[in-house]
Amino acid sequence: MKKKILSVVLCTAMLASLMAGCGSKAEEPAAAEPSGTEEPAEEPAPEEAEEPATDAEAGAKDKYVIGMSQCNLGEPWRVAMNDQIAAAAEAHPEFEIIYADAAQDNSKQIADIENFVQMGVDLIITSPNEATPLTNAVTAAYEAGIPVILLDRKIDGDGYTQFIGADNVAIGKQVGEYVANTLLPDGGKVCEIKGLEGTSGGIDRDNGFREGIKANPKVEIVAANNADWLREKAITVAEEMLQTNTEIDLFYCLNDPMAEGAYIAAKNAGREQDIIFIGVDGLPTPDGGIRSVMEGRLSLSMVYPTGGAEAIESAYQLLVEGKELEKEITLESEIITPETAPDLLKKYGGE
Repeated sequence: MKKKILSVVLCTAMLASLMAGCGSKAEEPAAAEPSGTEEPAEEPAPEEAEEPATDAEAGAKDKYVIGMSQCNLGEPWRVAMNDQIAAAAEAHPEFEIIYADAAQDNSKQIADIENFVQMGVDLIITSPNEATPLTNAVTAAYEAGIPVILLDRKIDGDGYTQFIGADNVAIGKQVGEYVANTLLPDGGKVCEIKGLEGTSGGIDRDNGFREGIKANPKVEIVAANNADWLREKAITVAEEMLQTNTEIDLFYCLNDPMAEGAYIAAKNAGREQDIIFIGVDGLPTPDGGIRSVMEGRLSLSMVYPTGGAEAIESAYQLLVEGKELEKEITLESEIITPETAPDLLKKYGGE
């Protein structure tokens, strides 16, 4: 019996020893704490995002793509605008200009502008065909982060970077006052040929002219119609006015090509000697308004700068130099009479 008890005690002791040994292997000793009093290193804080550098700070890009959306190239004045943009861009080899012609089609111009946005151009220059239909496309491009420079014509609202153009209200008023005070001091009957309906410049020139002729209550507008800024259409419109109105003292046309069209229609009717013809644009080209005044077909025109060179200068200031642009640049105009025409032709580079 004692042997049995002793055997149980020995087995119990051996079992306890084995269990203690197994426990020591399962629990690994903790890693040694670093010596000294330093706290454990913390995770490094993420670096704060830096503000993106402007072009002026980071250095200009090698290439900037500029989309030029022209409303039409049927007007010589708009061809001159594109030419002046191209000439000014030659001084900036970092500029690549892509041209699009809407041919007086609002839908085409909307598509042209949307295509420039899809291409990711750096800047858009455009002369909107008509203000309201083009507003959404221009504003969308502007809100997408693409700078937009409007030339000559505005949109509804202020969804653009800069507008460059002459004051068409002031131009129309100056013409109207000259008619009232100088060309028709005793009064007379006026036929007006307008541009494309809905263009901001045409609306302003018409409003200004009507304000200007108030200086002489005897000056009366007896007919008005649109010829879409085009000479050929103006011939047809003027023919209708000549047939309807046996007495016409003056044709006021909102650009020079339409004034030339009115002159052709009157000449075909044998009435050009009895009528005064007025236009606006005053290009120094061989077929431009300055020469038309010098050669006697027009009695008056106005120099209307295209703003092409100014648009490229603004693009350079914004894209390359990182400058903020003024919202509006007003270009100066000058009146063209037979007396001033030769000097103005030379001033604006005509031959």
